[in-house]
Amino acid sequence: MSVALATPLSQIVLSPGSAMTVSGLSWQHYQLFLAELGDRRATRLAYTDGSLEIRMPSKLHEIVNRLLSKIIFALAEELGLEIVDLGSTTWNRKDLDKGIEPDSCFFIQNAGLVQGLNPEIPPNLTPDLAVEVDIASASDQKLSIYQALGVPELWLYRSGKVKILDLRGEQIRESDSSLAFSAISVEQLQTWVELRQTGTDLTVVKAVRQFVAQAN
Repeated sequence: MSVALATPLSQIVLSPGSAMTVSGLSWQHYQLFLAELGDRRATRLAYTDGSLEIRMPSKLHEIVNRLLSKIIFALAEELGLEIVDLGSTTWNRKDLDKGIEPDSCFFIQNAGLVQGLNPEIPPNLTPDLAVEVDIASASDQKLSIYQALGVPELWLYRSGKVKILDLRGEQIRESDSSLAFSAISVEQLQTWVELRQTGTDLTVVKAVRQFVAQAN
């Protein structure tokens, strides 16, 4: 769904699992949209070159997002890696005319740079790993935003499948294993996600811990 720029955000109602795009926005308008929406909201935003996508996550979206986040946290803990979870923090670059709100994002390799309850993020530092659940919208435009901002790794869930994307370099490519967790293959990640079909989040977390314990 798309709307005209003049449509007040207060009049736009998105149902869970839907998305809309607003075109012809300047960076200043995008910032006004952010301010009007505020932080206490369920929507996710993605902005690039005058186009703003607004998504309202569905129940499935949130289940998958939280599951992948729990897998990431369990891996970091079991492997003895520091980790900082910044959720769906907004990442903006005015000079690139781009901004995005991941479903989840984490500092792992650079966790030491963002310690504290309210850390000051160094200029142009972006998360080491982001999670994107594409259910309401399957636009590859968001992938290019992550790449331009400098996020090196993205876990993308789309059409029931998990992909690990390596965003380094000029080309986005699928990777067989995680950059943050080199011992974790995309096949293993998919197995854990499918395990949730017949179990709970804890079922999956226990499987992650068992996998790491057996591998060490």
